[in-house]
Amino acid sequence: MDIKHLQYFIEVTNFNSFTRAADHLFITQPTISKMIKNLETELGVELFDRSRKQLILTDAGRVVLEQAKLIDKAFHNLETEMDNLLGLKKGHIRIGLPPIIDASFFPRILSRFHEDYPNITFQLVEDGSKKIEESVQNDLLDIGVIVLPTNTVLFHHFAFLEEDINLIVPPSHPLACREEIDLADLEDESFILFNKDYVLRDLIISSCKEAGYSPHIVTESSRWDFIEEMVYCNLGIALLPESLCRHDSRIKSIKNPSISWNLGFIWSKDQYLSYAAKEWLKYTREALTHKD
Repeated sequence: MDIKHLQYFIEVTNFNSFTRAADHLFITQPTISKMIKNLETELGVELFDRSRKQLILTDAGRVVLEQAKLIDKAFHNLETEMDNLLGLKKGHIRIGLPPIIDASFFPRILSRFHEDYPNITFQLVEDGSKKIEESVQNDLLDIGVIVLPTNTVLFHHFAFLEEDINLIVPPSHPLACREEIDLADLEDESFILFNKDYVLRDLIISSCKEAGYSPHIVTESSRWDFIEEMVYCNLGIALLPESLCRHDSRIKSIKNPSISWNLGFIWSKDQYLSYAAKEWLKYTREALTHKD
């Protein structure tokens, strides 16, 4: 038995199909079937109940799958440690980003990091803070950028940005001539919010309730630029981070209560963090500390 036997077995269970697993691994279906059969022969058990049309794991198959995943993870960690010994000559970092942060922020840091470590690659995944936390916890991402606070039992974190949430109104709106607006003044307005995957949505709703009302939500979106466009088409009003609308003359400050958000990096306390990811965190923290 070698690691590939177990990895191929894991892939078959992931796809619930020999054929699709073979396609994903770029091998033939007979090859993967033979590998699984050899694994069964070596272990002396049947891993799948082949009497049914659908692939069903036997009791032994479920036990082997559980242990195979642990072995595969340990093997992955071993490969990562070997990469560390190569002095960051190669590596891959998976980072989750909310699509509602300033688009110019990350490319500048990525570019400088890439100059120092040209063989480290990045996978950037755009999603809301809730999904990013879930993905970091499940080892689908190494590092995430989220709206703090976070669960400090599960995650390490450090904050890097705090900014106000401002109001955007259509040019013809009666509030367009005011510079500062009480949140209570928006009780009768139609709100355009981010969808339920975004912590900013919860923050806005809770702030409105603090001001004495539940906001009337006319629609939701996952794209800040689309929200902004809907505002300008008179569909409703929106509350966006200052960095996304700082150059717009139609933004208004909110008070009583004011709303702000705090962005930070998180990474799991329970998952292995590669040396490349650790170096990225160190590099980014230093870059943000001296960003002025």
